[in-house]
Amino acid sequence: MPPLDIETVKERAGPREFGPGDDMPEEYRKAATRMIQFHANSEIMGAYIERPFIRQAPSLERKLAVSAQVQDEIGHGQLLYRAAENLGVKTREQMLDELASGEGKFLNCFHYPLSHWYELPMIMFFVDGAAMRRQATLKRTSWEPYAHAIDKICFEEGFHIKHGEDILREIASGSNHDRELLQEAFERWWPRILQFFGPTNDQSVHGGFAMDVGLKTMTNDDLRTAFLNAYLPKAEKYGLEIPDTPHVEYDSEADRYEVAEEDLDWDEFGEVARNEYPTGAEQIARRRRRQEAVEWVREAILDDSPGVGTTSAAAD
Repeated sequence: MPPLDIETVKERAGPREFGPGDDMPEEYRKAATRMIQFHANSEIMGAYIERPFIRQAPSLERKLAVSAQVQDEIGHGQLLYRAAENLGVKTREQMLDELASGEGKFLNCFHYPLSHWYELPMIMFFVDGAAMRRQATLKRTSWEPYAHAIDKICFEEGFHIKHGEDILREIASGSNHDRELLQEAFERWWPRILQFFGPTNDQSVHGGFAMDVGLKTMTNDDLRTAFLNAYLPKAEKYGLEIPDTPHVEYDSEADRYEVAEEDLDWDEFGEVARNEYPTGAEQIARRRRRQEAVEWVREAILDDSPGVGTTSAAAD
């Protein structure tokens, strides 16, 4: 099959149109790799900030559910690295090494650690809900291995969101003290959640090309509006007061929620995006230490010498 040029890719771009059997132009392969690697990294780093709550959850049922979620997120990351690997730009090992070294990028919300149980619904309900808004559209992405991975991811993320909502409901129906701490957590996380979808369309660096070649099917602004339409009423349903700042206003003419750009800290967002924000740097260092700690397992798996990886010594 002859190699595809970028103009042909734009003409043919549609849901699940391209796969490993197509000779894609380098521009497409690099853009798709960047997008999928970012998603994979985010799944892995999301698992890391949820992991402490396997022990800290207040009941056995909650511990089991958080444990299952953490395992799901790690699995999602591995699925996505495979989908990116098929593009032939980077190997899975290279992408994992980049994440550990601080070169790999990931979602802004996963640069901030969670300090107590009241914050967990901010990730498991609001952030996962925002992620679902984006991921649901990616079932129609043009790179078929990515769309295939998204099928499984969306199925499992639906359970995560329901679990997060159940925790939110439980806390919101608790004591006045519970509700005060929940509101404090919401006010702390709300600006970060509004920045989840990235810069507005006119400020987005990669969004236009990704739309042209079918990797993305909705813009940042459209995704943010869809999220606000769905989750502003849900926040209010559980008694959360929407903060005055950052200001959010519905534009009836444009049929869109508008977020006051000047109320958001884009300087901090940029620092986060460059992996330079202090708490994010700590998360990356933690990831690097964990990767180094299990290096012997990776070496045992890759070593095809007779008996390696199957002896009792290998399990020590």
